[in-house]
Amino acid sequence: MIDVQRLRVLRQVAECGSFNRAAAALGLTPSAVSQHIAALERTVGTPVVTRSTRGAALTEAGRIMVAAAESVAAELAHARRQVDLLGSGRPRLTVATFTSGGRFLLPGALAALTAACPDAMLHVREAEPEDALRQVRQGAVQLALAYCFDGPLPGGRAGVEWIPLLDDPLRIVLPAGHRLADRTALDLGELASEPWVLGCLRTEEYLRRYAARAGFAPQVRGTTTDYFFACSLVAAGLGVGLVPSIALAQEMPPGVCAVPVAEPEPVRRIGIAVIGRRRDDPLLAALTGALRDRAAAVGR
Repeated sequence: MIDVQRLRVLRQVAECGSFNRAAAALGLTPSAVSQHIAALERTVGTPVVTRSTRGAALTEAGRIMVAAAESVAAELAHARRQVDLLGSGRPRLTVATFTSGGRFLLPGALAALTAACPDAMLHVREAEPEDALRQVRQGAVQLALAYCFDGPLPGGRAGVEWIPLLDDPLRIVLPAGHRLADRTALDLGELASEPWVLGCLRTEEYLRRYAARAGFAPQVRGTTTDYFFACSLVAAGLGVGLVPSIALAQEMPPGVCAVPVAEPEPVRRIGIAVIGRRRDDPLLAALTGALRDRAAAVGR
């Protein structure tokens, strides 16, 4: 039988990329971590980790076992919530969200949920998509409001289901007096000589890929973790920006304007991640429905 503690250790090694860092995170010695992994490999009959001077990497068998570890962690977390419910009689729901989605989509949905389920105990935590999806897989949160750019949609791993909500086009943010401010749309290549100010590391990665297709490498003069701050720097003349529409919907600093990007328009895809077999949970289903309603209202 596979030991759950050894699965937990393997999962930590996968997250940390080394035995030493995993040991520190778990409060164990590196030797103890190595012994747990060796015992797990004896149990399954094949290596789960490859070791090198650069750290530790999962084998294919190791990836399968980590997916199983995440499922086990999620099931144990669910069982704990069910036990807590027996004692308190109040259903609980923990949600992870990225900042701009949390500001624009979540409050209205939570207001509708608390009106419909006043006894529910709700918890919200901020997390970037990769971390939020990991927390869903491990059962730390029951729903993640997340996003992705190009590439495959999230979900599929450890039973995670991705429910699309809306497409969020990115806009070019310019100082109000910029020579291109009156345009109805802009090709990214027209801004090849401009310095850039960005409000998110993931947006910077996407901009660099998108700019490469347009034949230039962007000169990034400012990086922040807040779109409003980034727009304020654009207003001050530090550069131009690339900002998702919903981050501009509630509040935009004076002195800037937003212009659509010409086709092919860069889009951030926003959705919900849940464990598929839990999506019929009444509280989870109610919040999913409220988020869908909110997203549909935004799209009109």
